[in-house]
Amino acid sequence: MVSIKDVARHAGVAISTVSKVLNRYPNVSEETKIKVNRAVEELNFVPNSVAAALSSKQAGRVALLVNLNIKTQAIDEINMQYIQGAINKAMELNLDVITLFFSMFKDRSLEELIRYLQSQSIAGIIIFGMGREDDILVKLAESQKFKCVITDASIVNENTSSVGIDHCRAQYDVARKTIVENNCKRVLYISGQKDGYSAREKLLGMEQLVEEMKLTMKVKNGGLSELLARNITLEYGEYYDVVVCSSDLMAIGAMKALIEMDIFRPVCGYDGIILMGYVGKQMNTVRQDFAGISAAAMEELHQLLGGKEGRRVKTPYSLVRIKYKDIIC
Repeated sequence: MVSIKDVARHAGVAISTVSKVLNRYPNVSEETKIKVNRAVEELNFVPNSVAAALSSKQAGRVALLVNLNIKTQAIDEINMQYIQGAINKAMELNLDVITLFFSMFKDRSLEELIRYLQSQSIAGIIIFGMGREDDILVKLAESQKFKCVITDASIVNENTSSVGIDHCRAQYDVARKTIVENNCKRVLYISGQKDGYSAREKLLGMEQLVEEMKLTMKVKNGGLSELLARNITLEYGEYYDVVVCSSDLMAIGAMKALIEMDIFRPVCGYDGIILMGYVGKQMNTVRQDFAGISAAAMEELHQLLGGKEGRRVKTPYSLVRIKYKDIIC
C-alpha cells in the first residue's frame, strides 16, 4: 500500500509538507501543491483517514449536493422537498445520507473534491440544481469516480443517471395551453439561467411551439430572478400578448409588473411552488413533484450502486393553477 512517505519521496518534499497540502493548510506555495497533488494522483494514494472510513461501517454513504439560492428564500421550498424526498427514500432503502452544499466546494479542485468525498465514505452522489457553469461538479460526474444521479441535467454515462421531467415537453405544454386559451400571437419569453441544462430544453420547447403555431417570440434572460423578470416585463410587456416564464418566481415578478402597469396580459410560470397561490392572480404553471423526483433519484442511485448502468429517467408533471384556498392550512 502506498504511504504518505512514498508520496513525499515522489514529490521531493517533506512528509509534513504532504500533510499540509492534503489538509489544505495556508501558506503552501502553488508550485508545491501541484507537485504533491500530482504525486498523489500518480501513486493513487489514499490517506489513512480515507482508508479507515472506507473500511468502517459507514462505507456506502450517499451525499446530497444541493445548490442553495443565497439571493432569495422564496424557492427554498424546492430544496427542502428535494431533501425530504431523498432522505425518506434513503431510510426505506437503509442508506446513510449526508447533505452538502455547492458553496463548500467553490474553491476546490476536482482532485480535492474527490478526496474529500472519499474521506466521508461516499459511494454515491445525488446532485440537485447543477448548471453548466458548475464545472467541477460536471467533471466529477464525467470522471465516473462515484455513482451519480443528477436531477434535470442530461449527463448520462455508465455510472451516472439523469432524473427529472421532460422540460422541453412541459414548457411546450404550459405555454401552448396559455396561448390557446387567450388567442395570443406575440410571446415574451423570459428564460432562466443562461447556462442551465433545463433552460436549454425549455427554450427548445418554446421554439418548437413558435414554429408550429406561427408565433412571434422575443426571448429575454431573467436569470430565475423575480426582480429581473419584473424589469423585463416593465420594458417589453405592453408590446406582447402573453408572458411565458420558465420559473414561477419570474412569473410572479412579471405579473406584479403588469399590475403596476395596469394592463392585462396572461402569464404562465413553471415549477408549481406554493408562493404562486399568494399572488392574487391565477396563472398556469407546471407542477413538479420535487420530493417524488428526489425519491426517484435515490431509488436510481440504489440501482447504480447495485451494478446497473446509468440512464435517463423521466418523471411525471401536471399543468395546474395554484389557488390560495388549496394551500392554506
